[in-house]
Amino acid sequence: MPPEKTSNLIDLASEENGGRALLASDEFFALKENLLRPGRGEFIPDKYTDCGKWMDGWETRRRRSEGYDWCIIRLGKPGMIKELDIDTNHFVGNHPTHASVDACLVPPLTSIDDITNNKYEWVEILPRSELQGDSQNLFTFNKGNPFTHLRLNIYPDGGVARFKVYGHPKESLGSKKDWFDAAAAENGGKTLACSNMHFGDMKNLISPGIAIDMSDGWETKRRRSPGHDWVILKLGAPCAIERIVVDTLHFKGNFPDSCSLEECFAPNADKDSILLDDIDWQEVLPDSKLGSNREHIFSKELKQTGPQTHMRFNIYPDGGVSRLRIFGHPIT
Repeated sequence: MPPEKTSNLIDLASEENGGRALLASDEFFALKENLLRPGRGEFIPDKYTDCGKWMDGWETRRRRSEGYDWCIIRLGKPGMIKELDIDTNHFVGNHPTHASVDACLVPPLTSIDDITNNKYEWVEILPRSELQGDSQNLFTFNKGNPFTHLRLNIYPDGGVARFKVYGHPKESLGSKKDWFDAAAAENGGKTLACSNMHFGDMKNLISPGIAIDMSDGWETKRRRSPGHDWVILKLGAPCAIERIVVDTLHFKGNFPDSCSLEECFAPNADKDSILLDDIDWQEVLPDSKLGSNREHIFSKELKQTGPQTHMRFNIYPDGGVSRLRIFGHPIT
């Protein structure tokens, strides 16, 4: 029986709690994001894709070389882990024979590049352990160390339906309590204008949570003329920017090639006046490459400027972005 039925433990990794599968060695047959979805996954006997049998989980291709597959997960609620459930529901004949789990503790809004370049220490919390197919493989812990990220390793390859991480959340773990998302609608942010929103509304950029699918993002039509697309936002409060998150989740063949951000201080500007040519826009994020279906965190790339009230988010030349987060310190 899952532990949340019998105790006050919660699933720290679930997408409902903000968990995110950041990077995987391979996801040829089934996507890593499935690991953190609710339930145990379903099985549809006659459902196939161009890659093979459709499976409701994370499934890698058959490994023909040395090594093993892995997936890095950011916990939605960092905390102390008490139980892991590596669920191979419906994976029979294609489940990994063994798994192990590593964990690390990093500052909030650390980029995946910093996490993977050995800047932070990974600690093995589950040594290589045997897995059963079509089963909930449960492992318990007595250690009280808090963590923010996990790396699920599977040997040598195969499929896992769900990965649940039960524990006690530590809400203030490593956080900077005076940081806030100045662009978020829930913090007073507003989208004022954009070049185009043929496939997805600009308001989705600053919506709460993680995008459900491509329709839950901002997406422009294919550009057939010179130029680039853009959206202008009013921040919920004047802000000194520390981190920018550009999330292209779900956008795989239609994400922008790159993006940039400009800012201005115009506290009295409205929707019409912000479009005038005399607004003094200052570059805060230079043109930066974007990738498919992933979260991009920019910090060291940012140019230091004063407190700002509005942002212009540029994408080159067109495409879709699911979420834009602008973290910083409010200026009063």
